[in-house]
Amino acid sequence: MSTNAINNSSAGIAIAGLGFGESVHLPALQSNKGLKPIALWHPQKSRLEKAFKETQINCHENWSQLLEDPAIDGVIIATPPAPRYHLAYEALKAGKHLLLEKPVALTSEEILSLQKLAINNKLSVAVDFEYRAVPLFMQAKRLISNGEIGEPWLIKFDWLMSSRADSSRPWNWYSQVESGGGVIGALGTHAFDILHWLCGPTINVAGEISTSIRKRVDPTNGEMREVTSEDVALAQLEIEGIDGKSVIPAQVSLSAVSRNGRGCWLEIYGSKGSLILGSNNQKDYVHGFGLWFASVGENLRQINPEEDLMFSKTWKDGRIAPVARLQSWWHTSIKSGSPMIPGVAEGLASQRVCEKLRESATTGIKLAI
Repeated sequence: MSTNAINNSSAGIAIAGLGFGESVHLPALQSNKGLKPIALWHPQKSRLEKAFKETQINCHENWSQLLEDPAIDGVIIATPPAPRYHLAYEALKAGKHLLLEKPVALTSEEILSLQKLAINNKLSVAVDFEYRAVPLFMQAKRLISNGEIGEPWLIKFDWLMSSRADSSRPWNWYSQVESGGGVIGALGTHAFDILHWLCGPTINVAGEISTSIRKRVDPTNGEMREVTSEDVALAQLEIEGIDGKSVIPAQVSLSAVSRNGRGCWLEIYGSKGSLILGSNNQKDYVHGFGLWFASVGENLRQINPEEDLMFSKTWKDGRIAPVARLQSWWHTSIKSGSPMIPGVAEGLASQRVCEKLRESATTGIKLAI
């Protein structure tokens, strides 16, 4: 369907991947008037049959046949990381707009390939950095952009979760670094994008990584298998301030094995004020977050998001609302032909930090991005 046709009707959207795709992207799509879910894809026929019974949405097992459907204008790819690049590349070749989960691909080279193809085919590619769409994160961005904290002097970002702390949790793709698994891909991609968005790009990184639970049970045969992905990552970043004149030191701690971990907490200390954004809620990244701010000489006070940043609708699952908002930005990009932010460029910037963090952990050297 052409851009003009999309302007006058809903864009037909397919979803690839039926985990996060079905539980979060699908209800988010159903709330967006300009987007219409019309197809689902999964490589397993039994999983598709279950999805069809639950949704009554047309299901495809053959990726090439799905891409041949002219009613499909865009595709949301919410699969595990390993197959994402191939699926995305084929979709772009078929002229489909994309919304990709993160990490966008397994390597920067793959992301650059997608970027080039999207530009050549004049297609919009969104990346689901959904924290950019959360009201309190947007309010923090507004405070920083308005100069309320002045020049940032120090950033501290702790993201300490317990999702992988249970050693009986089975071995799967997350256990394999070669398949895109690990805490860097799961949390680091978001963390680095948040810092780039709020404060500026990373210019240097030094890091350490470790694997706390080194073997897990393979559910297919009951045997213990080696875990090659990291579950703890520590990064020391140097961030170039948005003004291009300053360098901000940032300390980032990521963990998927912190029992009773404090959750997600970002602290930014500047020349004119201090900002703290965080939540102990490990199940929901909307419900539970708080934002506190103080100018020099003041005590921290809690800040609520301004009215224009609030969601018009919220769900019991707080993930749906920011994803729906990001999908709406994607729809606007598709209609207008304007660049999508966050898009491939933002995904590439985050991926490069992830790669250099792992390299630094191996070499012991601080590396330029």
